[in-house]
Amino acid sequence: MAKKTTIVKDSQGILLVANNRKARWDYEILDTYEAGMVLLGTEVKSLRSGRLSLGDSYAKIEGEEIFLLNLSISPYKGANRFNHEPERPRKLLLHRWQIRRLIGQTQQKGLTLVPLKLYFTRSIAKVEIALVKGKRQFDKRHDIAKRDAQRAVDRALKGRE
Repeated sequence: MAKKTTIVKDSQGILLVANNRKARWDYEILDTYEAGMVLLGTEVKSLRSGRLSLGDSYAKIEGEEIFLLNLSISPYKGANRFNHEPERPRKLLLHRWQIRRLIGQTQQKGLTLVPLKLYFTRSIAKVEIALVKGKRQFDKRHDIAKRDAQRAVDRALKGRE
């Protein structure tokens, strides 16, 4: 069951629906792409109310197309028998040259496609997917140490003002 997320609108008119913070922690982001999504009407209404889960989702290349798998969009409460299936594969819309580039890059060992955030821009649902490489435990510890050092520097500079 997808939980309700808070929707935030920024200064550029982008309505952020979901952010995958776990992906930024678990993976090293090499490249990002903005893709459209093929959605049903009830899925769009459910997204606008923030009823989704990006947690375990990933993108898979099948032939010359890219599909987003395990994205859970809860059924729309106001719909009747024509409601959508919550975890169906959703086709992503990218330029052909971007898809070919991703096909070549994902064939390398250890690289995968993960969604980072889902948002609306000019009332069109978009997803930001990233080409990622898995982090190891020592990489995560290094990130924690770097963040703690930066906080200490910021505290020291704040005290001098």
